[in-house]
Amino acid sequence: MTENMILIPDSESLVPDEVAARIGDVVSEVTGAVVARDWQRWAVSVGETNLLYFDGGYARAHGYRDIVCPPLYLQYAILGVTPISELRVDGSSGAASGNLVFPLCPKRMAGGENTTFFGPGYDGDVVTSVRVVDSVEEKRGRSGRFVLVTWKTIYTNQNDEVLAEATTSMIARP
Repeated sequence: MTENMILIPDSESLVPDEVAARIGDVVSEVTGAVVARDWQRWAVSVGETNLLYFDGGYARAHGYRDIVCPPLYLQYAILGVTPISELRVDGSSGAASGNLVFPLCPKRMAGGENTTFFGPGYDGDVVTSVRVVDSVEEKRGRSGRFVLVTWKTIYTNQNDEVLAEATTSMIARP
């Protein structure tokens, strides 16, 4: 056992009752505009050069009405900005996660993300994301007990068309 390891009796749940009660709750609802100039800057910054994002003629020739937003940019288009001084110790703002608190599990890490895309975002679209706590489970792995939290997020445009659905998870450990 390492000296920094916290020993918690198996009889004590790592999931506080107030967190378990939040399953099914909407923890974040954010709306923002998708702007071509912004997604093009983002695309360039991550090395994305797909002409669908830059060239209207190319996009129309491939069945779109105009240039489209890179699918993974959707979530960045509508996220707010948190000053560094206001970030939590785990590096996040906590806003999109519902600020779930696990007093016995202060260590956090991303558990994964799976996104399914259904339609493109276009310049000027107004996108809303709604994030719900899908599950909170205590588990046991090779290195001990942990909590797995899963959120479901649905992205819709101003016409209520679903553009994407995402499942995101986080691991909290003692």
